[in-house]
Amino acid sequence: MLAGAAPATRRAAPAAPYPASPGVPASPGAAERLKVEVLSVRPHDPGGFTQGLVWSRGKLYESDGIYGSSSLREVDPATGEVRRRLNLPPGFFAEGLALVGERLIQLTWREGSAFVYSVASFERVAELHYQGEGWGLCYDGRRLVMSDGSDRLTFRDPRTLAVLGTVAVRLDGQPVAQLNELECVVGQVYANVWQTDEILRIDPASGRVTAVIAAGGLLSPEERARADVLNGIAYDAAKRTFLITGKLWPKLFEVRFVPR
Repeated sequence: MLAGAAPATRRAAPAAPYPASPGVPASPGAAERLKVEVLSVRPHDPGGFTQGLVWSRGKLYESDGIYGSSSLREVDPATGEVRRRLNLPPGFFAEGLALVGERLIQLTWREGSAFVYSVASFERVAELHYQGEGWGLCYDGRRLVMSDGSDRLTFRDPRTLAVLGTVAVRLDGQPVAQLNELECVVGQVYANVWQTDEILRIDPASGRVTAVIAAGGLLSPEERARADVLNGIAYDAAKRTFLITGKLWPKLFEVRFVPR
């Protein structure tokens, strides 16, 4: 999200049930405190204002924001080279990104439009619409999960974006706002918290935060001075590792989340 944006709000509604992930406690309790273990460091375009990140079949897709320079990209995960780029019209600010089958769905911030692309051709094949702001997006295999900068996640039909329900996110019983980029992983939702170096693991059935992941200190002070906030989470299911980066970050990190 762009600096200075005010979070939107949504009405609560019951969330659809979802099975618990292996290794995640099913009963309520204090959230785990985790940290990142860096496995490798790769180049990332320092001009990319990363809003959404998706890994699929060895390829990395990225949604980059800012009015006038928003784009959809396919990025070489080893070198950071932009292999394919499709620019959005200047009146759209690109946001979250999700892969549904052979389609990429890209949110926009305040425009209420989601663009649908063919992964194979990168051609825009449809445009969907929604109310409110678009921030993060991921696909859990049945539903899209969307954030709008508030303390709520909204579940949506992946074909129409119709609202299926919402859930309020709580950390140790307290609301957590500024939920941003999302990644759905084995029945859980991982969320960047805007303006922080923390990633949350959220149980989408209850909204309970089951882990708080500290991801600070990844950039040097010199790199951090030229960069913006941590944002961008992708999951490599084959390796069971995460790729994380940020807005205007010169690096992409392959990591695991481990106990502090």
